[in-house]
Amino acid sequence: MIGDFKRFDMARRPTPQRRYLTPVTWALSFPVKWMKSSKIVKTDMDGVKPPYLLLCNHNAFIDFMIMTAAIFPRRASYVVAIDGFIGIEWLLRNVGGIGIRKFTSSVQLVKNMLHAKENGQIIALFPEARYSLCGTNAVLPDSIGKFIRLLDVPVVTLIMHGHHIANPFWGKKRHVRDLRAEMRPLFTRAQTQTLSVGELNSRVREAFVYDDFKWQRENGIEIKSRDRAAGLHKVLYQCPSCGTEYRMSSARDELWCEECGKRWHMTALGGLRAENGETEFPHVPDWYEWERENVRREVRDGTYSVEVAARVDSLPNARGFIDLGRAVLAHNMNGFTLRGTYDGEPYTERWKPLSTYSCHIEYNYKKHGRDCVDLNTPSDTLYIYPEGRNVSVTKISLATEELYNQASARISRDVAAKAANE
Repeated sequence: MIGDFKRFDMARRPTPQRRYLTPVTWALSFPVKWMKSSKIVKTDMDGVKPPYLLLCNHNAFIDFMIMTAAIFPRRASYVVAIDGFIGIEWLLRNVGGIGIRKFTSSVQLVKNMLHAKENGQIIALFPEARYSLCGTNAVLPDSIGKFIRLLDVPVVTLIMHGHHIANPFWGKKRHVRDLRAEMRPLFTRAQTQTLSVGELNSRVREAFVYDDFKWQRENGIEIKSRDRAAGLHKVLYQCPSCGTEYRMSSARDELWCEECGKRWHMTALGGLRAENGETEFPHVPDWYEWERENVRREVRDGTYSVEVAARVDSLPNARGFIDLGRAVLAHNMNGFTLRGTYDGEPYTERWKPLSTYSCHIEYNYKKHGRDCVDLNTPSDTLYIYPEGRNVSVTKISLATEELYNQASARISRDVAAKAANE
C-alpha cells in the first residue's frame, strides 16, 4: 500500500436514495432527455417490479440521465467508480451510490448490492465499467453470471444507442438528437437460478452487442460539425496503409498518418473514406478490431512489451488526487509492473494477466490533460500517465484483454488435459 492515506470506505452500507433528492435527479435528467429527443422503448416491462438488476451499456455521461428517466418514477442504487465520488461523496451516497474500484474483485461490492436488494431497490450496474472507445460493446467479466445467480432477482437490460455519436469518448460533444434506448427483461428470477452460469454469461453478452456507428448510418444521423474526426487518432493509433504505430493524427474532419502521409476523411454519417487509394476500413470499429488482431498476434508470439516513464497520481479516497511523482510502468507478457518512490520509500505494484481482464483508460484526462491508464488495487486507484510519444494507452488496453484471454485459455486447456488423464 502506497502512502499513509485515509482510504475510501467500501464497506459502508448503501443508503436508499433520499426521497428529497429524487426530484433533483429528475431535474438533472429529463432536460437532457428532452434536449436529445431520446426515445425510451420499453418491451415486456409490465409487471417487472423492484428489486431487480438493471444492466446498462456505457458510452457517455448522459447514460446516467437517460437511465434515470427510463426507471421513472422508481429510484435506484447505482454502482459508481471512485473517481465519480470526487468532491461529492455525500451527495452520491445519498442518491444511492455504491462505490467500487474498477476491474477489481470486491466482496464488499457484492454485500452492498445484496443490501440494496434487501431495501427493495433497483440496482443499476454498467458492467462494461468504462465508456466504449469506439461505440461498440466492451469486454464483460466472466463473473457476471455468478453475480446474477447470487443476487437472485430479475435482470433487465437498458441498451442506449447514439450516445457515443453524441459524445464520443475520444472527441468533442456534438449536437445530436433522436437518440434511442431499449429497455427489456433479460432473465426472470427463476431463470437466474435454473440457467447455468455459462448460459447466463452468454445471454448477457448477446444482449450487449451494439454498434453506434452502424446505428448512425442506418438511421441517417448526420454530424454537421467539421470537428467530427478530431481526436479519433487516440483510438486509431496504427496506420493500416504502412503499419506504423503512434504516428496517426487528426483534426477537423480528417485523420492522417504522419509516417506515410495517407489521409482519410470522416463523412457526416461517420464513415471513413481515403483521400487517395484504397479505403482500408470505411467503418471505424473495423479499424479498431484490426488493431486488436495485431496486438493479439504480438501476445500469441510472446513479443508484446511496453516500458515507459510515467507520472502517477493516487486516488485513495474521494477527496482528490495525490501526486506520487514519477515512476516506470512496464507492461508485458507477465502483466503490469509499476515501480516508483514516494516520500522516500520505494514501491512496486504488480498486476498479473489473470487479475486484470481489462483496464480503464482516459484520453486527455482532466488533471494533466494527457492520456492515462487507470490501475486499481483493493485500497488504491492509480492514474498512470505514460510519457513520450511511442506509446498508446489504447494499445495497452487491448493488450490487457488479450493477455487475460491467453492466460485464461491456457488454464482451461490445462484443466481439460488433467480431466482427460484422470
